[in-house]
Amino acid sequence: MKPSDSTSATETASSTGAITTLESLREHLQWALELEHSTIPPYLCALYSIKAGHNTEAIEVLNSILVEEMLHLTLTANLLNAVGGQPRLDTPQMLQSYPRPLPHSADSFEVSLLRFGPDALETFLKIEQPSPATGPAEGNHYETIGQFYEAIEQGFHDLSASLGERNVFCGDPARQITNHPFYSGGGHIVAVNDLASALAAMAEIVEQGEGASHSQIWDGDTDVFHPERNQVAHYYRFQELKLGRRYRRGDTPRSGPTGDPVAVDWSAVHRMRANPRSTDHFAGTPVRLAQDEFNPSYCALLQLLEQVFNGAPQMLGSAFGGMYTLKSQAQNLMKMANEDGDTTAGPAFEYVPPELRTVDRNHPQ
Repeated sequence: MKPSDSTSATETASSTGAITTLESLREHLQWALELEHSTIPPYLCALYSIKAGHNTEAIEVLNSILVEEMLHLTLTANLLNAVGGQPRLDTPQMLQSYPRPLPHSADSFEVSLLRFGPDALETFLKIEQPSPATGPAEGNHYETIGQFYEAIEQGFHDLSASLGERNVFCGDPARQITNHPFYSGGGHIVAVNDLASALAAMAEIVEQGEGASHSQIWDGDTDVFHPERNQVAHYYRFQELKLGRRYRRGDTPRSGPTGDPVAVDWSAVHRMRANPRSTDHFAGTPVRLAQDEFNPSYCALLQLLEQVFNGAPQMLGSAFGGMYTLKSQAQNLMKMANEDGDTTAGPAFEYVPPELRTVDRNHPQ
């Protein structure tokens, strides 16, 4: 191959996001961690903005999806550890300010922190949009999450063929998170140690988000809140809330949901101002103090998750519990009036360096 040919091939791989080296695979899996985490703050804001005692079906949907997003974060960390990488969560990249596009995407839409409502659902549907059946793999500037994972899957195949599976899956097996009693959502944690288990982990992530085989509404799991029902993928759970009706057996993406009605009360929601920021409030004011308490608590949770994924899997239960300890802080913010007298505050999800945190880093309050 001529030098110019080699340069051209490298440029092509870079522009399409093709994964041609083990280091590139590790980089893309770190991006996948950033991607999976970027959905959690928006979903949390929508969930915690719902007033107590209202919209129970919406709360079930958001809770189930959030637990599964934590599963996706765990599976991605397993994939990265399996190839000798080091998952990083306690970094500013994890908490870039909203509104923002999905990390490393084609920037075709922006994600905001919004209260539960039609605008939030439209954003969530864009996040979970199923890939077109003929859509190309896109390791960078991707249009859908499924196309991004397809590029990673192709990278696993290609590198396993060129380097050998043993050389690709060179990570420490002790870092793998296995099925854990604290995990209570759909699907299951996959310990990754070879190509087959890597593909199974990625299939779990994609199918829970967009459905199986680019064409089904079902994700292959049982509804954790209603065990007598099969579970639809994230995209279709959000469709049920938008359209006010459940999917049932025989329904398809084309038919839409034709089952039982879903009750949604758009008014039973705290009027959280979009994309809260601590800098919108003077230092020492009640809202600013509450946000300055939430931010380091959330960052401490990220630090704990980083410890879990880097050799302390026994701490996963504490990490799952840590997510729920933040609930009261966030809900308290949702009830606090902003200076405009019309909207309420909300969690800002801003990064705080470890040296500036005042909470116990291992046990978020």
